[in-house]
Amino acid sequence: MLRSMYSGISAMKNFQVKLDVIGNNIANVNTYGFKKGRTIFKDLVSQQIAGASGPTANRGGVNPKQVGLGMQLAAIDTVHTQGSTQPTGRPLDLAISGDGFFVLGEKNGSTPNPDDLTNLLYTRSGNFYLDAGDNPNNTTNLDNDFRYIVSADGRYLLGTNNERIGIPKSAQSVSIGSDGTVSYVDSTGALQIAGKIQLAKFANNEGLEKVGDNLFRPTASSGVAIIGDVGANGTGTIVSGALEMSNVDLAEEFTEMIVAQRGFQANTRIITTSDEILQELVNLKK
Repeated sequence: MLRSMYSGISAMKNFQVKLDVIGNNIANVNTYGFKKGRTIFKDLVSQQIAGASGPTANRGGVNPKQVGLGMQLAAIDTVHTQGSTQPTGRPLDLAISGDGFFVLGEKNGSTPNPDDLTNLLYTRSGNFYLDAGDNPNNTTNLDNDFRYIVSADGRYLLGTNNERIGIPKSAQSVSIGSDGTVSYVDSTGALQIAGKIQLAKFANNEGLEKVGDNLFRPTASSGVAIIGDVGANGTGTIVSGALEMSNVDLAEEFTEMIVAQRGFQANTRIITTSDEILQELVNLKK
């Protein structure tokens, strides 16, 4: 069979993957903190028809003769460029200006530190909320009854010393500074500090694995998370009352979609033309 047919098939398969990535990007154009994907191709393998030779006393060198056998997927990148910041005016909406990720986790639930957070995951989506809280002392004093900052799916936002950030239910207002300090006005009107938000940084952001729900998980390629105060370890600052939008550019995605569609069509034409040539060869016997 003609090599061109298999080259066309390999390209058609990978252009379908490119369209899948583009489709996911467009679907998440309004997803807070979403980082777009990008497909990278590379040639598959080349068949050697004749090797190269060096120059001699009488003749110059000869270049190799090779026929390519198609293309394959080299990588599907996650592009971690900064998305635009959209003001919301809501104090618990947070955007990171610069590098870094919010750290989310679940309660340890066991001694010696049951309130320590485990199963840590990372996100750029900063839409946070206050949960119903708990009352560990079973009292009627609202100053001892805390509510905690959580993500949309109920994961706790990591604070200093690997702990949750609790705010008394009697608090009159909550504010968050650019350095991650969470403050509130208590029942007496005094300003109190509830805790400090921690940010994480990785040696290679592109190595993070997407796990859904706007969350990332470290891998061997990303390196371990370096967690610290806002602004430490090269992390950015926090913008309160704003959210980071998706970094998807619709104009770019539609352009890439047209290119992928035309590439797919061109390779179907290769298969059709190769089939016509084979048909002519079969008809030689008639």
